Amino acid sequence: MRRAGGSGLGTAAAVVYAGAIYAFIFLPVVVLVLFSFQDGRFPVPPFRGFSLRWYEALIADRYLTAALVNSVIVALVSSAVAVTLGFLAAFGLARFRLPGAGLQKALIVAPLTVSYLIIGMGLLITFNAIGMPKSLFAAGIGHVVINMPLCFAIVFSQMGAHQANAERAARDLGAREWQVLLLITVPMMGPALFAAFFLSMTFSWDEFIISFLLTRFDVTLPVEIWSMLRSGLNPKTNAAGSLVFFISVALLLVLELAVFGRRRAR
Repeated sequence: MRRAGGSGLGTAAAVVYAGAIYAFIFLPVVVLVLFSFQDGRFPVPPFRGFSLRWYEALIADRYLTAALVNSVIVALVSSAVAVTLGFLAAFGLARFRLPGAGLQKALIVAPLTVSYLIIGMGLLITFNAIGMPKSLFAAGIGHVVINMPLCFAIVFSQMGAHQANAERAARDLGAREWQVLLLITVPMMGPALFAAFFLSMTFSWDEFIISFLLTRFDVTLPVEIWSMLRSGLNPKTNAAGSLVFFISVALLLVLELAVFGRRRAR
């Protein structure tokens, strides 16, 4: 009886502990999204009724819509470049014996251990030294720098012996190296490439520090939201933050359905 009671008490404590953890993580997001539908002018309790007026104001704001388009462009282009570079680096280090391969791998993934602030400041100093102005192009380079190591790590971890055997067979049948790369390796690495691309898009989409340091007039959505917050909280800023959250979740759901769903089907 004591064991059963103790077990029940332990289970209840575990449930309370898990509930507290989830509340700590998700309660700020729930509050953000809830008060983005606030009918009043201030995102504070009590909740005064459901309204889409702030999302309508968000869409009508040309600065926010321009920042939204900028974020989408930077995320798409930088993620595509990061995946391409990460894939080529992973292919070279996995399929060929290169001098100092271990050191090269460590150097490629090293940015994952460095603060975005340090990377952004380093890029800012470098771009100033070579005369490159602040721009979306500079921010895109920064996003490639932080996302390429992640893409490399994902793709490299999925390069197994079965792909190498298929590549050898294609070469034995007369395929050229570029044909092996595009027609054999890339299709077989499709799930890993999709995963790397969508994760890069997610990180690029809501990245703030590097975008803030490397842009001036044309800014991304997180930088524009930060500019709005300087004038105080209002439901419009909640709507903008909720939009970033919804798009990030949508990207993760697409990743789950496109990559992990395919694996489960197999």
